Amino acid sequence: MPLLNTQAATPPTRDDARVTLPTEPTNASAALQSRLQQKVKRRMSVLFAALGLLLAGATALYLTWGVNGHWDFALPRRLEQVAALAVVGVAIAVSTVVFHTLTQNRILTPSIMGFDALYVLLATVVVFVLGSAVAQQIDPLVMFAINAVLMMGGATALFRWVLGDGTRGLYTMVLVGVIAGAFFSSLTSFMFRVMDPNEFDTLMGQLFASFNAIDTRLLGISAVLLGAGIAAAYVLAPRLDVLTLGRERAITLGLNYDRTVTILLVIVAGLVSVSTALVGPITFLGLLVANLAYQLTRTHRHVINLTAAGLLAVIALLAGQGILVHVLHFNGTLSSIINVVGGIYFIALLLKEARA
Repeated sequence: MPLLNTQAATPPTRDDARVTLPTEPTNASAALQSRLQQKVKRRMSVLFAALGLLLAGATALYLTWGVNGHWDFALPRRLEQVAALAVVGVAIAVSTVVFHTLTQNRILTPSIMGFDALYVLLATVVVFVLGSAVAQQIDPLVMFAINAVLMMGGATALFRWVLGDGTRGLYTMVLVGVIAGAFFSSLTSFMFRVMDPNEFDTLMGQLFASFNAIDTRLLGISAVLLGAGIAAAYVLAPRLDVLTLGRERAITLGLNYDRTVTILLVIVAGLVSVSTALVGPITFLGLLVANLAYQLTRTHRHVINLTAAGLLAVIALLAGQGILVHVLHFNGTLSSIINVVGGIYFIALLLKEARA
């Protein structure tokens, strides 16, 4: 019988049949990325050009509306008001954007920490204890310093307690702020009920934000303090970009989380305290302009968001003050106008969050 060849045949090798995979089209992806970046830059340029023109138009309209030739009287007063509106608006916008990043929540404002309630309580205690006649004779610079120092001191003590041992988080701080604000409001309501009606009427004029009669000394001091806080926030903007990723990722990337958060909270407290001590509380302004800035910029970069929110805040304050002076003829307050618009927007945000 012929022997069968059981040895397996070895498949032939074909070196010429080897297939070489194409390299990644890096040039095409780089070109696409470059086009996207240019598109974003053009959109940002158009956005800030529009906001700049709107701000310039609102400022010019506010300075010239109804002057009727009385430039020597009207222009200096209105320039002081525009300066105060700009300083306070940018400070509130910057503090709100920073606070949103720290809390990872865009429907909270620094006023939830009880700053507004503490301001109202301090003004009420002064009138309740000393009387309206004596309270009106106190140097505005002294009252400004007392309000700013007490609010800043209380906020710093709260921050150190919350972040001191690392076992309590930011939401504990917010909860403590809400409880403190409710406590301050209860004390204020009690004094309202037992206060003399005439003194109560006098007090009401001090508890609403007003830019009509601002002491030049206070404006200069506030501009320096708020300018320093705003500059510090811009310097820390890259760290805010990292904080947007969350606590764990920020720590993984090498950020000293507790120290950075403490510094930023002190900046927020300083901006809110000084602006509130200067003109009074404006609750919903920061919430309004910050969320509008997020929708317009659609970016996580805080340098862009801080700038856009600041411009929107100044425009909103100029529009509100113009309506108050020339349309309502001082039959109302600026804070009431801002709070009505901001309150409606806040309800819309809550409904949007509920649907999401």
